[in-house]
Amino acid sequence: MLIDVLAFSEANGCLCVNAVETKTSELNALQPKDIESRVILIVEDEPKLASILSDYLVQSGFRTYILDNGLDVNEWVSSVNPDLILLDLMLPGKDGLQVCREIRSYSEIPIIMTTARLEEIDRLLGLELGADDYVCKPFSYREIVARVKAILRRSTWQKKATDQFRTGLPPGIKLDQEKYQASINGNPLALTAVEFNLFAVMVREPGRIFNRNQLMESIYNQYRIVSDRTIDSHIKKLRKKIKEVVQDRDLIQSVYGVGYKFQG
Repeated sequence: MLIDVLAFSEANGCLCVNAVETKTSELNALQPKDIESRVILIVEDEPKLASILSDYLVQSGFRTYILDNGLDVNEWVSSVNPDLILLDLMLPGKDGLQVCREIRSYSEIPIIMTTARLEEIDRLLGLELGADDYVCKPFSYREIVARVKAILRRSTWQKKATDQFRTGLPPGIKLDQEKYQASINGNPLALTAVEFNLFAVMVREPGRIFNRNQLMESIYNQYRIVSDRTIDSHIKKLRKKIKEVVQDRDLIQSVYGVGYKFQG
């Protein structure tokens, strides 16, 4: 079931929802001209949580839609192309892990995944699903809104910076920010989104030494907490993939006690 959240109000201490239900088969009738502001899809099977979260987002100027089943997500996303997705991990029909993988096979729409178990965060990071952020329940609704705004700002900047990524690069290096694709001397690199962003940051400033904090800030939004080991792990995987196409030298070099640099 899909809920198009139009307005929220509080009466007698209760949250009142004014909404319309739309069948999945009717999604094609929803055209971009009908969307007055940026669209956020909330995929959450807890009605109260979804409603309150939607309320905060609507008050911040977003238009929100709510899905309560993982089976409905892909058809909806393909039809409407929202600006961002808030995706719960545990869903009926199809869990958030599978939904995220499927979306990433055809779209780079920003995704924030939510989970009720703190220990799941490390596992999700390790799986490198391509989600833009992970939040543990219970969360602050204001913080979620802030994260949504931060990710959308970053997404907008990345789109505007696409041409910059394609020019001014070392010889033989090509980057496609929209497709998260990189190549060296015509040889494609099979990079994850995080690995691509790390590579792009360093190749744009050859010879510059980046410490771990600078790399973390450049690839994660300000609300994500990651350890030095996370960056080291991503660098290790990135080096391995580069080595598959450039075997005679190390393009990503370690600077002891400082960080990493790209040396073409």
